[in-house]
Amino acid sequence: MQSSSQDPDQEQAHLFPPDLHDVRHLQLKAVLLLLWVLVSFVAMYFAHDLQTAVVGWWPLGYWVAAQGAVLVFMAIVVVYAWAMSRFEKQEAQHGDAAAPPPR
Repeated sequence: MQSSSQDPDQEQAHLFPPDLHDVRHLQLKAVLLLLWVLVSFVAMYFAHDLQTAVVGWWPLGYWVAAQGAVLVFMAIVVVYAWAMSRFEKQEAQHGDAAAPPPR
């Protein structure tokens, strides 16, 4: 049983710092996870139907399953790294602007 003097939000504050869970970060993660789900499950579900279209000597379903998914996964990683780097630069600029000038 918890005592009334302990606030559960304060106890867990060190586990999840608020700056790591900014709304922009959560939205980015949600969009990229949705893209991952679409590529992993939806595109693969319709890969059999894409067998009628041919790219080069191979059916389009093969390219989607074998190559397209891997390229999309690599693009997800690159976009996430780029966006997080951009977020960190923006936060550093805002932090420098808010800091008092040195004496």
